Amino acid sequence: MSLATLTRLALAGNRTDAARVALTALSALLASLAGLAALTVLAIPGPPGDPWQQSEQYVSALLREPGLRGGTAFALVLLTIPVLALAGQSARLGAPARDRRLAALRLAGATPGQVTRVAMLETGLAGLLGTLVGLTGYLVGRSVLHRPDANGQLALPTDVLPPVPAMAIVVLGLPVLAAAATAVLLRRVATTPLGVIRRAGRTGSPRPWPALLIGLGVLAAAMVEPIQWALRGAAVEWLLLVVMLGIFGAVMGVIFGAAWISHLAGRTLHRYARRPAALLAARRLTDDPWASSRTFAALLAALIIAGGAAAFRASFQLRAELEEEQNRLAGFGGDGSPDSFYLNTMDLVDLAVAVAVAIAATGLLVTLVEGIVSRRRTYAALVATGVPRATIGTSIAWQILAPVVPAVLIALGAGYAIGRLLTGDLSRGGRTPDLPLQQLAVQGAGAIVAVLVVIGLGLLFLRSATEVTELRAG
Repeated sequence: MSLATLTRLALAGNRTDAARVALTALSALLASLAGLAALTVLAIPGPPGDPWQQSEQYVSALLREPGLRGGTAFALVLLTIPVLALAGQSARLGAPARDRRLAALRLAGATPGQVTRVAMLETGLAGLLGTLVGLTGYLVGRSVLHRPDANGQLALPTDVLPPVPAMAIVVLGLPVLAAAATAVLLRRVATTPLGVIRRAGRTGSPRPWPALLIGLGVLAAAMVEPIQWALRGAAVEWLLLVVMLGIFGAVMGVIFGAAWISHLAGRTLHRYARRPAALLAARRLTDDPWASSRTFAALLAALIIAGGAAAFRASFQLRAELEEEQNRLAGFGGDGSPDSFYLNTMDLVDLAVAVAVAIAATGLLVTLVEGIVSRRRTYAALVATGVPRATIGTSIAWQILAPVVPAVLIALGAGYAIGRLLTGDLSRGGRTPDLPLQQLAVQGAGAIVAVLVVIGLGLLFLRSATEVTELRAG
C-alpha cells in the first residue's frame, strides 16, 4: 500500500473522526508551545565573565536570575503532561466508528500491519499539523511581542532563539511520539474483517501494590539530604536523578492506585448503597476499575505537583520570616510584611498547576462525553424501560466522584510529603514550616469543583444520547 493511499485512508472519516484529529492537533500545538517556551528560557545566554551574573535585559527576575531559569523551564514542561494526557484521551474519541472503519479495510484486503499504519499515520499527521502551527505561532509571537520598554528591557525572552536541532526535536518528536503511542495502544487490538476484537487484558481485582511506589517516592525524597551530605556537593546530576525518579514513582503510584481506589469504592457502594444510581455506579466501577487510572492520570499528576509546590511555598515563607527577624535584630528594621524573592517564583508554578488542572479537566470532559456517546444504546434502553434520566446522570456522577475524591487527597498528601522532605529544616533549632492547610484545601477543592463542572457539562449530552431513536444506533 503506497504512502498516498495510506494518507487518504488516514484522513477519511466522519465528523467524529474530524473532531478527534482536531483535538489531537490542538494537543500537539499546546505541547509544542510549552516545549519551545522552555527551550527559549534555557537558551538565554549568561553575560560574559561571571556565569551567575544577572541578565539585566529582562524585566522579570525569573529570566534575569540564572539559578531560576531551570525552575521556570520545569514549570513550563509541567504543562506538557496534561496536554499529552489530553491527546491520549482524545485518541479514544469515536472509537467504535473507527473500529468499524478499520474492520472494513480488513474486509477489503488490508493486512493488520497496514491497518495499524493507517491509525498511526492519522495520529502522526494530526500531531505534525499541530506542532507546525505551534512553531508558526511561536515565531510570529516572538516577533510581535518583542517590545522593549523605556529602559530597553524585555518582558519575554524574545531576543533569544533556541538551537535549531532542539526545536526540530520538539516539532518532529511529538508527532513521532504520538504515532508510537498509537501503535502501543493497538497492540492488544486485533482488527478482523468481522470487526475489532480487543484481546484479554487485565483480569481480576486491582491490588494496592501502587502504594509501594508512593512509599518509594517519599523514601527517595527523604534520602536526598543524606546523599547530598555523603557526596559533599559533588555529582549534583545524580542527586537530581534521585529526585526525579522519586517524583515519577510517586506519580505512577497515585495514578495506578486510582484503579484500586475505584474497585474499593465500587465494592463499598455495592454493599451499602440502596438507590439505583449508586448501584449502577458500583457495578461500573467494579467491572472496569482501571478506567480511573486512564481518566484521572493528568489531574492526579498535576495535584502531586500542586502538593509539592505548597510545601515549597511554606518553606520559602518561613525563610522570609527568618530573614525578616534577622534584619530586625540587626537594627535594619522592617515593615512587618516578610517577602522572599523565591515566593514570586512559586506564583509561576501555581499558575502552571492551575493551567494543568484546566487542561486535565478538558481531557476528562472528552472522556466523559465519549463514554456517554459510546453507551448511548444502553442508556436509551434503560430510559425506554422506565429508568429516569436523572438516575442515569446521578450514577455517572457517582462513578466519577467516588474514586476521584480520595485520589485527590492522596495525590495532594504524597506531593506535600515529597516537597516537605526536600525542603528540610531552615534553622538551627529545627524550626519547620507550618502545614499549609488553607492552600492544600483550596487546591483540592478547586480540583473537585473542576470535576463537578465537567460532570455538569457532560450530562448536557445525556438527553440527546438517550432518545428512543438511539436504539437503532450502531
